[in-house]
Amino acid sequence: MDFKQIQELIKMVNKSNIGEVTIEQKDFKVTVKQKEDNITQVVSAAPVMSAPVAAMPASAPVAAAPAAPAAPKAPAAADTSNLITIKSPMIGTFYRKAGPDKPNFVEVGTDVAPGKVVCIIEAMKLFNEIECEVKGRVVKVLVDDASPVEFDQPLFLVEPA
Repeated sequence: MDFKQIQELIKMVNKSNIGEVTIEQKDFKVTVKQKEDNITQVVSAAPVMSAPVAAMPASAPVAAAPAAPAAPKAPAAADTSNLITIKSPMIGTFYRKAGPDKPNFVEVGTDVAPGKVVCIIEAMKLFNEIECEVKGRVVKVLVDDASPVEFDQPLFLVEPA
């Protein structure tokens, strides 16, 4: 079983109501567990090599910005108190599009909804689609294309709908 097959397994478990799946083959074992907060982890160890594989989140965690008291409506760029930040769920390289000749997943002003892919993060030669978990409109892209990103680094600001 290669990493691409493991990624597909993670996606299938994440979209289903299965809590845990374990697959054993002669030289390795893969267990995919789904937590209550919809973050899926992969734990794999090859008994022959004793090399664990790092956990990979399947979806991007989204945290809300602190709420401010009601104020007169200001331009979205100036008033960031009502914006939601989409953050990187892993360390890797941030890409705004699926390929060099493809359009960007989202632009400033694009309407997004839960499940819409907003970017790709490449980690260890695996391309992980990062999905939005909130309905709204993208007001700012915080990272340049093909830039390295850290865990929990803000990627986009979204104005909730």
